[in-house]
Amino acid sequence: MLDANLTQQLKAYLVNIREPIKLVASIGDDAKSREMEKLLNDIAALSDKIAVVTGTDKRVPSFMIRRAGTDIGVRFAGLPMGHEFTSLVLALLQVGGHPSKAAQDVIDQVKNLDGDYEFETYFSLSCQNCPDVVQALNLMAVLNPRIQHTAIEGSLFQPEIEARQIMSVPTVYLNGEPFASGRMELEQIVAKIDTGATARAAEKIKNKDPFEVLVIGGGPAGAAAAIYSARKGIRTGIAAERFGGQVLDTMSIENFISVPHTEGPKLAAHLEQHVKDYDVDIMNLQAAAKLVPAKREGGLHEVVLANGATLKARTVILSTGARWRQMNVPGEDAYRNKGVTYCPHCDGPLFKGKRVAVIGGGNSGVEAAIDLAGIVAHVTLIEYDSQLRADAVLQRKLGSLPNVKIITSALTTEVKGDGSKLTSLTYKDRNHGTSHEVELEGIFVQIGLVPNTEWLKGAIGLTQRGEIEIDDRGETSQKGVFAAGDCTTVPYKQIVIAMGAGSTAALSAFDYLIRLPAEIEAEAA
Repeated sequence: MLDANLTQQLKAYLVNIREPIKLVASIGDDAKSREMEKLLNDIAALSDKIAVVTGTDKRVPSFMIRRAGTDIGVRFAGLPMGHEFTSLVLALLQVGGHPSKAAQDVIDQVKNLDGDYEFETYFSLSCQNCPDVVQALNLMAVLNPRIQHTAIEGSLFQPEIEARQIMSVPTVYLNGEPFASGRMELEQIVAKIDTGATARAAEKIKNKDPFEVLVIGGGPAGAAAAIYSARKGIRTGIAAERFGGQVLDTMSIENFISVPHTEGPKLAAHLEQHVKDYDVDIMNLQAAAKLVPAKREGGLHEVVLANGATLKARTVILSTGARWRQMNVPGEDAYRNKGVTYCPHCDGPLFKGKRVAVIGGGNSGVEAAIDLAGIVAHVTLIEYDSQLRADAVLQRKLGSLPNVKIITSALTTEVKGDGSKLTSLTYKDRNHGTSHEVELEGIFVQIGLVPNTEWLKGAIGLTQRGEIEIDDRGETSQKGVFAAGDCTTVPYKQIVIAMGAGSTAALSAFDYLIRLPAEIEAEAA
């Protein structure tokens, strides 16, 4: 199971185990059980503090990592390889007594949770969002003995997936009931359980002194803006709904200059760490709700957060990014995560052997169809235009696949289901005006992005598409308010361009500050 490189890396990590641990294996006679048995024995051979023992869990194959002589532990049902291998390594270390790098206030919050919580997380090995959820819940189970967690590889437990009608990952159950779906960080999970957390966060934020530069958004543009501002030695804050932004949902990045290949979550982690290297006040999990521009040049702008707190700043840099565009047809909302999904890499394995549709004929849509064709029974690609818009090399690959049907000049009009799961979609033939229905179990929507700017309407200039209007310096229609990245009129939505735009906006904000009249600077002091 472990190649020489992984074995060497794992052995180096396992020296950090402080307390003996047992790998309690529940295995059968199937091939996956034999793979799991070999994996666990390979791990145990790397440390004298690890032993493999036999268990009798209801899920086979599965194993529990348990601290010897205690009830502290976490369980994996399936093989935590692929993106989940890091989750396995962290679980071994943390159950073995190695301390977490999570913030101490969050650790204390988890330890003080009152109640019994049994979490179950369904993941796929190709899901890049799943590890964050699995690792967060594993850590909670290690920190608090009243919390239990089982991470379940969905493709190995199809009857369970069918019974619970799980059609997207990660999906989390708490005490047998649906709890959450999609990427979540430790702080988000804890806040969802600890109902007083939001009010405490708001109280803490509203007492902050005004910033000279306040960045809204934690994607590539926001991170670059915060770093460039902090390097100028001015008081900088960054408020982000989720640090990393849309990058967190990007599977593979091969056009980030000087880095031949990386993955979105890895790049997002590097962005956050780089910002933390500077004196930046990071306020994560904070959504902006309203911008109140300063009443005079050099005055304080106000940003009202969703939790009710207000932040003030001499300049503001808006870098709120974008999100997946929706079809906006009847049934889409009703069957989201019940067949309608937006991430083929994450959710594709859940549709093994089923019929699906991909909406969109650009690069992302065609790439999704190609990926899915190797997993599902059949893919129907539906494109509004009269021809596909993807690169020619992708179109040639798609055309060579026997289980793919391409429909152009088609407008999706409705998503249908039986009340619990999706069963079909209807589309209108734009050439002849006829309506058609396609029976299927999944729809993957890949039709571009929408800027996250609804909260800015009436405060600054926006285009009809909702993009923030900026000049070549990143300045908006309001003096002292700048913007950068995918939420703006910048013509190309690329990571490297967003970083450059964030840097430009920060330098422009600094230039604006140093040119303020002396009397305004005196007021700020």
